[in-house]
Amino acid sequence: MAKGKSETWEWVKALLIAVALAAIIRYFFFAPIVVDGLSMMPTLHDQNRMIVNKFNYSIGKPQRFDVVVFEATEDKDYIKRVIGLPGDHVAYKDDVLYINGEQMNEPYLDELKKDVEGNLTYDFTLEELTGFDVVPEGELFVLGDNRRFSKDSRMIGTIPMERIIGEAQLVYWPLKDVVYMH
Repeated sequence: MAKGKSETWEWVKALLIAVALAAIIRYFFFAPIVVDGLSMMPTLHDQNRMIVNKFNYSIGKPQRFDVVVFEATEDKDYIKRVIGLPGDHVAYKDDVLYINGEQMNEPYLDELKKDVEGNLTYDFTLEELTGFDVVPEGELFVLGDNRRFSKDSRMIGTIPMERIIGEAQLVYWPLKDVVYMH
């Protein structure tokens, strides 16, 4: 009887440790999310399932063109691409991105640009949209890849760093869309 009780206790301990480790990993390091909407097409598709790395930005900072997940509202997270970093001047002219006056290449938009008539991204300057000359310290300017159908920094303004949940790193479902993003 004592051996059976001991073995049961060992299984219970192992299960509790596994659950605790899973919770720690999920809360501090990685989280699964589901893409909701078309704003990141063609990079991400509606209902893609992916893993968000929450740890990266606790030891480093987002880089230009990272795909990040952030708290947009209390009950809604958005996934967008980092375009402007703190101190950057951001502008679009004739469907070309300019950061601090320098033309930037956006190869992730090439496929979509071929399929649209006219410009994918309308002309704007950071000042026109936000009133700021440059992205404020501690904030990011983000855009969805599907520029015509994205609610992003053009509408909601710059995003404070403390609202960034993490970097989108791996699409794992559906299998045909599996991709490591970094």
